[in-house]
Amino acid sequence: MASLAASLPRPKHNYDEEEPEAMHVVDQSPSEGAAAQIPPYGQRKGFTPRKAADFGDGGAFPEIHVAQYPLGMGQKKSGSVKTVSLVMDKKGHIRYDAIAMEGQDKDKVIFSRATDLIARAPDEKELERPGEEEERETAERTREALEKIVSGKVAAAKPTQTADKVKEATFVRYTPSQTSAGHNSGARQRVIRMSEVQVDPLEPPRFKHKKVPAGPPSPPVPVMHSPPKKLTAKDHADWVIPPCISNWKNTKGYTIALDKRLAADGRGLQQPKISDGFAKFAEVLYAAERKAKAEVEERAKIREQLARQRREEKEQKLRELAQEARNERRGIVGSVPEGSGMG
Repeated sequence: MASLAASLPRPKHNYDEEEPEAMHVVDQSPSEGAAAQIPPYGQRKGFTPRKAADFGDGGAFPEIHVAQYPLGMGQKKSGSVKTVSLVMDKKGHIRYDAIAMEGQDKDKVIFSRATDLIARAPDEKELERPGEEEERETAERTREALEKIVSGKVAAAKPTQTADKVKEATFVRYTPSQTSAGHNSGARQRVIRMSEVQVDPLEPPRFKHKKVPAGPPSPPVPVMHSPPKKLTAKDHADWVIPPCISNWKNTKGYTIALDKRLAADGRGLQQPKISDGFAKFAEVLYAAERKAKAEVEERAKIREQLARQRREEKEQKLRELAQEARNERRGIVGSVPEGSGMG
């Protein structure tokens, strides 16, 4: 700081001031009546101007590198406080839903707690019928509200513009600057009659009405959500939705892989389910097959028996023919006719 003060030129005017203290008293306020003590130039180490009295009647101090607002210039004016005051319930717990009720109508019902979702039965006080005085007050408020609506409708139906009365004409004496014969038809003065043009009350307005944008609506009713849970690999796989690929049209002429086409077909999403009728049908087929095999075996046995019986009958017949042939041969040999001369 000493080198900086030595490099600067000396001031032209000298002021006889008392030696200020080394440190500025920040706690001293101008309301106490004592003037703020400002250190002279070159001795302002540790001095930080914070209040308007620290600047006196002058401006900011360029050698002090802090945000300075002399006489309040450049300082943003603080508006309404955005902080919501802390509200406690009957049990001493903090009511975090107070921020949802901030700026709302006092009669507006806002459901913001988990207990509001639980159904409850109304008590006797809520079901109590209103008294005569309350009925009269309600009827009076209803009548005033209806009268306000009707008066608004009637006022809107009335014409907004009426034909104003035409003001009387005024006469003005006009003297031109050029009074030669070639100007103003040679007249030195003229009398001008000024009258207002009557405005047509049915004439449309010559300017456009711009509607002011509507304000923000009331905040929605808070919805209670369950705490978020971490998605698993199965959840990610279930949310993989294949693109829609048609099996009939391909206007863009894309080459679609077979696995993508099968995935888009939805066959992989279907779980095969075998009906109980297949088992019953298979069991019936097995039973019919066993029955058919048994019938075939029975027919084969009967056919074999018939063939054996035919063979036996044929052998018996052949046996009888052979016996008859032997008997005939024996009879011819054994029976010799008499008188044959043999003997």
